[in-house]
Amino acid sequence: MAERVAIDPTACPAWSTLRREAHRMRDESIRSLLRSDREFLRINAAEMSFDFSRQRLDSAVLESLIALAEQTGVRQAIDAMFAGTRVNSTEGRAALHVALRGRPGDSFTVDGDDVFGAVDNVVGRMEVFADSVRSGAHRGATGERITDVVNIGIGGSDLGPAMAYQALRAYRDPNITCHFVSNVDPADIVDVLSHVTPEKTLFIIASKTFTTAETMINAEYARTWIVDHLGGSSVGAHFAAVSTAEQLADDFGIEQQNVFGFWDWVGGRYSLTSAVGLSTMLAIGPLHFRELLDGARAIDIHFRDTTLPDNAPVLMGLCAVWNRNFLQMSTSAVLPYSRDLAQLPAYLQQLSMESNGKSVRIDGSPVTYDTGAIYWGEPGTNGQHSFFQLLHQGTDDVCSDIILAARPTSSDRQFGGQIDDQHDVLVAHALAQASVLSVGLTREEVAAAGVSEALVPHKVMPGNRPVSVIMMDQLTPFSLGALLAAYEHSVFVQAAVWQINPFDQWGVELGKKVASGIVDDIHQRQVDDPELDPATRASLAALLVRRDQPRS
Repeated sequence: MAERVAIDPTACPAWSTLRREAHRMRDESIRSLLRSDREFLRINAAEMSFDFSRQRLDSAVLESLIALAEQTGVRQAIDAMFAGTRVNSTEGRAALHVALRGRPGDSFTVDGDDVFGAVDNVVGRMEVFADSVRSGAHRGATGERITDVVNIGIGGSDLGPAMAYQALRAYRDPNITCHFVSNVDPADIVDVLSHVTPEKTLFIIASKTFTTAETMINAEYARTWIVDHLGGSSVGAHFAAVSTAEQLADDFGIEQQNVFGFWDWVGGRYSLTSAVGLSTMLAIGPLHFRELLDGARAIDIHFRDTTLPDNAPVLMGLCAVWNRNFLQMSTSAVLPYSRDLAQLPAYLQQLSMESNGKSVRIDGSPVTYDTGAIYWGEPGTNGQHSFFQLLHQGTDDVCSDIILAARPTSSDRQFGGQIDDQHDVLVAHALAQASVLSVGLTREEVAAAGVSEALVPHKVMPGNRPVSVIMMDQLTPFSLGALLAAYEHSVFVQAAVWQINPFDQWGVELGKKVASGIVDDIHQRQVDDPELDPATRASLAALLVRRDQPRS
């Protein structure tokens, strides 16, 4: 992190101790560990429970992990982030997304300036705009009420809002439907526009610089569509922007009062609680959006003020370090037992893999250890009938997060008591998978069930797969905010231990730059671009040949 000298965590005394502990734990099983008191691995925070008791570690391992956190300066890194220090060292920026969730009386400073007032002002303006759209005061150019909102963004400007829209289904305004366009593939925006009418559609262009290539290509398509149907003067009534580039938004035709900014200390993958959440606020209303912020704030305060051993995001992060570096697990499955959280794994893929997919430390020196794991997943129970077979009996150990709500959403219960019974089945499957993944089924237990000797080895479940169980009372805006903040801070803890910068993404930038050059080559029909490698030049030539062939 900025203003910190990078150290090699493998040179820390705790790292050597953890290597020895990992060797010792090879002879331990989660099944046997569960026979001891595991209460120290269960933490309640922000009306949620975080149960790490099914992790393949004991109190001695946890003590060494805490020591590693102390030796790598995790607490100092937390304090620096909350203080507005420029912890994004390669871009010279703070990473103060926690300020987005502040409440009056909170203070967050960047370069000596308290930024909370500016944050609160933007949220207030968002609320006025959202209320005007939801009430019908803001209407389309022909006087029609807005019934459809199309969020055009990419990365964090799409994944967060799209995930939250689905997750908070029970809180949506039934008179407004949100759609999300991110892919530069024209099929994405063409499909969305085929389901909406121009007179009733509001577009939100989410791009901090108002220059993001994929976003602006789709934005121009949407603008042309509106102008073709309603005329050039209609743009102001049908577009809003989430951007700091007010002049570019004005040139596009967006009215100034409908441009909502955010700051360079808000990273894209941490931006849902900024103005990027405008579509979310339009869908669920300002009050529920504030509840989302409050849930995130509750975890922020817990993370900032709680000692390391009792800190849920810290333990989440340290378990991830233990599994990655000492148990050699390269992948982590996110298994939400909630259809409404279906897009959470994709959201966490970006949060974790774009943040911690780094191979150099903050001072530019190469790492000599594994960093970010591969995150993936699908909702249960669907996943049980596809990839869970590999989780249970495959040759690779995979650690998992199982996420569930104790109760169904209130809106679903209007369909009768059977909903409660069906939710009980869902929860039972979640807990059963946590048990079987971690405890397994021995050869003796299979045989005792009367299975034929020939089938016994096929039905043995080795278990010993680490599982964390995260449980909320109910999927609400508050609990969603808390869940997302817990993952944000877990990612930060891992980065602090690994001494990497989780707030830049130079690998993403390079691909964009090369793609821009290839677009020019396609338009100019140039196949011998010296800046491209031979394989890419050959692919470009093959592309142009196929373009020249007559269409069937």
